[in-house]
Amino acid sequence: MTPIFDRFLYGGDWNPEQWDEQTWRRDIEMLKDAHINEATINVFSWASLQPDEETYDFTTLDRIVKLLVDNGMSIVLATSTGALPAWLVRTHPEVIKTDIDGRRHVFGGRHNACPNSPVFRRLARALASKLAERYAGTPGLAAWHVSNEYGEMCYCAQCAQSFREWLRSKYGTLEALNRAWYSNFWGHTILDWADIVPPVDYGDGIGTDKAVISGLYMDYRRFQSQSMLACYTNERDAIRAFDVDTPITTNLMGTFKNLDYFEWGRELDVVSWDNYPGMDTPPSFTAMVHDLMRGVGGNKPFMLMEQTPNQQNWFPFCKVKRPGEVRKLSWQAVAHGADTVQFFQMRQSIGGCERFHGAVIGHDGTEDSRTFREIAALGDELDRVGADLMGGEIDAQVAIMFDWSSYWSLEGCVGPTQGLRYPDEVHRFYRVFHERNIAVDMIPSTTDAATLARYRMVVAPALIQVLPGVADAVTEYVRGGGTFVTGYMAGIHNEHDLVVPGGYPGELRRLMGVWVEEIDALAPGETVPVMPVAAPQVVDGGRDLARHYGTVTGEQDGTAWSGVIVASLMHLEGARPLAVYGGDAFYAGSPAVTVNEVGDGRAYYVGAPLDEVGMGAVLGVVADGLGLESTVAGDGVEIMRRRHEDGSVDVYVINLEDRAVRASLASYAGARDRLTGNGVSAGGIVELPAYGVMILES
Repeated sequence: MTPIFDRFLYGGDWNPEQWDEQTWRRDIEMLKDAHINEATINVFSWASLQPDEETYDFTTLDRIVKLLVDNGMSIVLATSTGALPAWLVRTHPEVIKTDIDGRRHVFGGRHNACPNSPVFRRLARALASKLAERYAGTPGLAAWHVSNEYGEMCYCAQCAQSFREWLRSKYGTLEALNRAWYSNFWGHTILDWADIVPPVDYGDGIGTDKAVISGLYMDYRRFQSQSMLACYTNERDAIRAFDVDTPITTNLMGTFKNLDYFEWGRELDVVSWDNYPGMDTPPSFTAMVHDLMRGVGGNKPFMLMEQTPNQQNWFPFCKVKRPGEVRKLSWQAVAHGADTVQFFQMRQSIGGCERFHGAVIGHDGTEDSRTFREIAALGDELDRVGADLMGGEIDAQVAIMFDWSSYWSLEGCVGPTQGLRYPDEVHRFYRVFHERNIAVDMIPSTTDAATLARYRMVVAPALIQVLPGVADAVTEYVRGGGTFVTGYMAGIHNEHDLVVPGGYPGELRRLMGVWVEEIDALAPGETVPVMPVAAPQVVDGGRDLARHYGTVTGEQDGTAWSGVIVASLMHLEGARPLAVYGGDAFYAGSPAVTVNEVGDGRAYYVGAPLDEVGMGAVLGVVADGLGLESTVAGDGVEIMRRRHEDGSVDVYVINLEDRAVRASLASYAGARDRLTGNGVSAGGIVELPAYGVMILES
């Protein structure tokens, strides 16, 4: 794939408006010493660019841009609209957001605009237009960066009115809306469009994540996501009037809940995102989110727009990055599809709430810090090999569906449990493939059958909401020889968040060959044993519980895994059992994991969230049966491959652990490491230091 940039961008957010010009020049000298070649500027400068509604002043920005151009730096130029200036809130107070409790905010914070405010959209578009007119064609302009980290929802009167108009366009009539929302519940029938109120906490809302009428909740989330997307496209289109070529993006935030990023990805020239793993975030979760962001962009290379060079400042206690950890995180991003490595921030601020957030240039202001030396060493590596790595694609035989509708629906359920967190359940499945170094594409649930057919296996964790056409596409995929895996909580709701009549898993019931009659919720810390069946048999699925439970006797192989959070109590309707529940539960002996043969393919149902060993065993057997290429090089060793148009492949070998490990790379014996020039020995055994990285030419 042709790279989107003409060089590997290494840099990040620089805020020179916080400093005097002598500091600017010193910063540039130091950043160049660290091999940094890009600066993201103008992210929060609206107040300095526009002191009132009629006046624009680009004097300071002109000097900043000239300094970068004179020093050969690439520029990612932001539009500054991520934080409202004080004068705008004073003169047009309706532009600022209203929270779920009905409080209109006052000036302060960021991400604070009402996305449906006509005044905000008009002035944001005007500013983006002025910037594009002035700076289009600037030497080194690599990308436009619209706003910053969209996502704060608003519940003001303007949003309420715009929501009613959105609903009228979607449903056409109140009769259709009432059917979709099941609004005769608790007498909620809507008799006039004016009666519709957003799911505020003093109305139908139950906190930010639930509502009495879940269809209202789901539609408001969709509406707000699309409203913020309209703010992005509003500024994007203003830029395009003056600059038809330069890529335009905005920084996404991984598994952020409020925005349907697959919908957003279709509007971005390149996906960029901000990677801030927590102190206890598993490396496999970080890998999953990289894959998700790559998938949002159509499985094309993405930008790592932000990460921290050291501490993240918003935790109760802020651990410093260990030696080599930032390098590991950076190369892991590249391994999963990043064509840039960028940081927040270049110079550490001395005031404000981010003054203890890590930076390339710390409060000491020297090149002597451990952080600066590590960033410079990574920059040297990227300077040497980065350009040769760009544009590489990832060939995946496994796809995992990540569905924002199911995300909202699952966590919006009032019952049967509060224990399910959608990204964690996706990761429960993803982790198995990561441990085996099997590449994964993250795809939307609405992917068509022809696209699904590219994959040997498609996995849909916790797909509680099955959107129109999804069941048909998945069934066609399986009939054609595909392997589909889903399980607990799947298929319960339709697109309006109504339960699909006729038994779980709804539209997927025939495909999966099971009827889930009940869902047992397990208390925190409670588990149910799940035992694999050594010789599973096809068992008649009777309807009488007392008769049915216990009929799946089979012969267990002596292994027991643990199921947590929920357990699907199911009957077999053509499927055969692969594992059964154990212990003293009244449903002991009934199916816990099943497989159904449909056409030339198979559909697997995992009835409970299994522990790491159990999930690995179930999905591992399926992967092995399909002959999926996997490489287990050693505990904590990640291997990813990026293929180039000429057929060459870069193999990334990364030690994810803070300890030295021995990696077995026999299949890459003789391959040369791009970073050191050393080759892998004939025996294939490599000693990797803590957070060590190799990039093999294959």
